[in-house]
Amino acid sequence: MSQSVSNHESRTSLADYRTALTTRAARRPAVASVLARLPIAMIGISALLYVQRETGSFAAAGLVSAGSLVGVSVGAVVQGRLIDRFGPTRPLLVVALLSALAMTALVTAIESHAPTAVLVAFGAATGLAEPMVGSASRALWSRLLPPGGARNAAFSYEAISMEVFFILGPGVAGLLVLAPWAGTGLVLGVALQITGAVLFALSPAVRAWGPSEGSQGSLLGALASPGMRTLALAALGFGVVIGFVEVAVPASATEAGSPSLGGLLLSAWSLSSVAFGVAYSLRPWPRQLGLRLPVLLGGFGALVALLAWPSSLWGLALMMLLAGALITPQSTAHSAAIELVAPAGTAAEAFGWVLTAVTLGLAAGQSVSGYVVEHAGPGAAFLAASVAGLLLAAAVWLLRSTVRPAPAPARALVNA
Repeated sequence: MSQSVSNHESRTSLADYRTALTTRAARRPAVASVLARLPIAMIGISALLYVQRETGSFAAAGLVSAGSLVGVSVGAVVQGRLIDRFGPTRPLLVVALLSALAMTALVTAIESHAPTAVLVAFGAATGLAEPMVGSASRALWSRLLPPGGARNAAFSYEAISMEVFFILGPGVAGLLVLAPWAGTGLVLGVALQITGAVLFALSPAVRAWGPSEGSQGSLLGALASPGMRTLALAALGFGVVIGFVEVAVPASATEAGSPSLGGLLLSAWSLSSVAFGVAYSLRPWPRQLGLRLPVLLGGFGALVALLAWPSSLWGLALMMLLAGALITPQSTAHSAAIELVAPAGTAAEAFGWVLTAVTLGLAAGQSVSGYVVEHAGPGAAFLAASVAGLLLAAAVWLLRSTVRPAPAPARALVNA
């Protein structure tokens, strides 16, 4: 598909959403995917709160959370490549079993007050074994729907639904940590995730998905495409900016004497993200993906600078709503770019690289933001987030010409 055709078909309508979500073959995996992804933002926070409550140490809890993020970063790419090579059913069923074992080991270690190093290792194992249903679900739409509005609506739905889960997850985790047993949220979240992964893997449309053509082409896999590397850089920048804000916003709330409002403020930009995400998918701009990636990231960075301006939490909330408008459009653009730049047969792995890039960006942004907040205050952290976003957007802009259709796998050229 040429880039011009891809750009022309990037616009969607409300009818496209209806077509995508009522496709008969998609119904069972779509419902199972919701079940598997619903607790995705709840598990990490539940584990962090659980560890802190049992150990009395935020430092230990933070290390376990970081270990889990590292595990997710590695697991996203490994599972994506396995899904491309063998189809989703067998990898997801194996990972679901490993997830149950890793969660059991982590809970046992927490309850037995094991050393922090052990908790971190099991936290990493839990992240590594998190079933990557999101990667498989996103790739499945390319098999069920032809290129065009309905498929793009499906990708937009994936991004929007994830934002909804990130709105609900922290609140549910906060409530469940008050249960008689502090590990309730962790166990419930992992149980939902495993159940959804198994149901997804065993649905007819997923079981019919065999090895992808071209999935064994290059050792680099999806990253063999220069455009895929540019996309990963854009995703990294997206994660870096969010990571800065996720530390600076709670710090602002604490500085204002209302630490409990930190989570609510972070939910504010998810709300505008969902609302604007639907509107943006109906008329995306810029039309060319090579331009869209740096423009959206640069715009996001510029809007985040406004968070340093308000002197009250009400003002910060309003600026969060404004900045949040460009979150879902970026996620949707990342999915659309995968269609264009990922080598044949690497769709699930490509999505895994995007997830890994975002996760590493989050970790980097959070770590630097914590230092900036401590030494210069939340306002400086917001400005640093803006500068980081704009610099990475400039790098993506310089590489925009690489965002084009990936070359055919070498063996396909030999057979031609």
